[in-house]
Amino acid sequence: MQIWSTSTSAGEHPLAWKSYLIRYWNKEVRNTTNAIPNFLLSKASPLSAADSASFSKLAAQNALSFHLPAFCASANLLCFPDLASNSTTSNNQDRVIGTINYQTRYNIRSYKGSTAAGDSVKRSVEPGTFFRLSMLKKGEVMVMPKLKDNMPKRSFLPRTILSQLPLSTLELKKVFRVEDNSTMEAMIVKSLSECERAPMQSETKRCVGSAEDMIDFAVLVLGRNVAVRSTENANGSKQNIMVGSVQEIGSGKEMLQAVSCHQLLFPYLLYYCHSFPQVQVYEVDMLDLNSKAKINHGVAICHMNTSDWSPSHEAFLALGSGPGRIEACHWIYVNAFMWIVAN
Repeated sequence: MQIWSTSTSAGEHPLAWKSYLIRYWNKEVRNTTNAIPNFLLSKASPLSAADSASFSKLAAQNALSFHLPAFCASANLLCFPDLASNSTTSNNQDRVIGTINYQTRYNIRSYKGSTAAGDSVKRSVEPGTFFRLSMLKKGEVMVMPKLKDNMPKRSFLPRTILSQLPLSTLELKKVFRVEDNSTMEAMIVKSLSECERAPMQSETKRCVGSAEDMIDFAVLVLGRNVAVRSTENANGSKQNIMVGSVQEIGSGKEMLQAVSCHQLLFPYLLYYCHSFPQVQVYEVDMLDLNSKAKINHGVAICHMNTSDWSPSHEAFLALGSGPGRIEACHWIYVNAFMWIVAN
């Protein structure tokens, strides 16, 4: 089912949204040994309480577009250089040209689940994008895909502001002063199309623009005893690495349900979160091929039942075989999240 989450959190405006997010995590996640990780905390809104209240009021009055430069700069959003009031926003926009196609690499329909029947794969698959479970053994040598996150750096919005924003392309274009046939328009259309399309078979999905909404979705699917993982860094990208220690999440006797969240290219930080059953999740140490020193700690997910996948899925193009005949594994890239039931 497709859900947009925009509930307001009791109108609270904390002194720091990071502090609020820590309290929210402690309230919703019933896992006392698992503190909120820094990679999630770092994406909280940088807005002050006063700015949050001010911009929330402007959004409710449909007047946010008249204060867009200040809003984009203060909230760490992606806006065009001619609207930017500081170099950070300008630098973000410089990075969006050429990054619009990065979302293709994160394409939800081909990255997980099945593509539409009859789809043809017109591009080659990056080496290392998909692999077999048998490769996750200590001492194995693997080629790694590009793990780096090329998305412009943005922050989540507070729920109090997010709940006031429209969810249609036309209305969002007004808020963010987006011109027709522009890069920004293409960015919004592409992202919203992923959020609005019908879920695939066995998929549960939600697009989230706040960390609280992401936590809520993970808890809804997996329960309150959850943990979130991500690959630590981009070391080892596009080169051969040696597999170090491998730790399977869970007992290994039964397949898991997990929630993975992937960034979409959007003015504010927006994630596409979805869940598929019958997966196995692993934490893997990556070693330098020559020195055998640890260079990264990655998270990998293996889809054990591919019977519903299209014959043209990129996994089969990369690995051979076809639907239901093999499992398909891939890495969780930097700044993507994997939610699992905590051990």
